[in-house]
Amino acid sequence: MASDAAFRDRTSVIRERMIADLTRFLKFMRRVVRNKIALAGLIVIVFFLGMALIGPILVGPYPTPLDKDAIPLPPAPPDADHPLGTDRQGYDILTLLVYGSRVSLLVGFSSAAVAMLLGTFVGIVAGYYGRAVDEILARTTDFFLVIPWLPFVIILGKILGPGLATVILAISIVSWPTTARIVRSQVLSLRERLFVERARAIGAGDTHILLRHILPNVMPLVFAQAVLTISSAVFTEAFLSFFGLGPPGMVSWGVMIEDAYETLAEFRGMWWYFVPPGVSIVSVVLGFSMLSYALEEILNPRLRKR
Repeated sequence: MASDAAFRDRTSVIRERMIADLTRFLKFMRRVVRNKIALAGLIVIVFFLGMALIGPILVGPYPTPLDKDAIPLPPAPPDADHPLGTDRQGYDILTLLVYGSRVSLLVGFSSAAVAMLLGTFVGIVAGYYGRAVDEILARTTDFFLVIPWLPFVIILGKILGPGLATVILAISIVSWPTTARIVRSQVLSLRERLFVERARAIGAGDTHILLRHILPNVMPLVFAQAVLTISSAVFTEAFLSFFGLGPPGMVSWGVMIEDAYETLAEFRGMWWYFVPPGVSIVSVVLGFSMLSYALEEILNPRLRKR
C-alpha cells in the first residue's frame, strides 16, 4: 500500500510538472504569434517545411528526366506541364526545387542541433566550474572562433571526403563557439543567483544543479541562437555547393544555382533556372533570421522594454 501511494504521488508530481511546462510553452507561443516579425518568419518556415515534407507527394518521384536520349537539352521555359521550366538535362525545376529543399533544410537543422548540443555543453561546464576548466574551454572556443571557415571546410572535405555528413560536421564545428560564449556568459550570472545557492545549501550536487536549475534557464537563449544557426547553415551549404564542395550525387538549392551558373543562365535570360533556388535560399534565411530576432526580443527583457 505504501509503495502504491508513493507511486501515485510521483505520478501526480510528474503530471503537475508536465501541465506547468505545457502552460508555459503555450504562453510563450502566444507571445511569439503576437509578434509580427516572429509570425512572418514562422509562416515562411512552415511553408518551406511543408514543401520538404509534403512536396514530394505532389511533384512525383525524384528526379524524372524528360528525355533520356537527348542530354543535354536546351533548358525550356515554364509551361503548363512544367510551371518552373526544365534545366539543361531535362529535369523539372519544380521537382528539383522541392527535393533540394530537403537537403538544404536537413543540413540546416542537423548543423544547428550539433552546434547547439556542443556549444551548450561547453558553455555550461566552462561557466559553472570556472577557474582552470573555464580557462581551457574559453581558449578552445576562441581558437575555433578565429578559424577561417572556408579553408577549414575545404581541408576537412579533402580529409574526410565530400559528403553530406562532412558538410554538416564542417558547419557545426564553425558554429558551436558562438553558442558556447553566449551560454557561458549567462551561466556566470546564474551560478551566483540565490536559487543556486539554496540548492547547494540543501546538499544538491553539481549534476542536479546543472540539469534542474542552470540548463532550463539558458535554453531560451540556446533556442534563439539555434534558429539563427539554421539560417546561417542553409546559406553556408548553398555557398559550399556552389563552389563544388557540397554533397555529391544530391541536389540542393546551391547545386541548382551552381548548375545554372555553368549554363550561363543569367546571361542567356533563363531566369527560371536560377531565380527559384535563389529566392528559396533568401526566403529561408530571412525567415529564420526574423524568427531569431523576434525570439531575442521576446526573451530579453531589456529589448522588450525598448
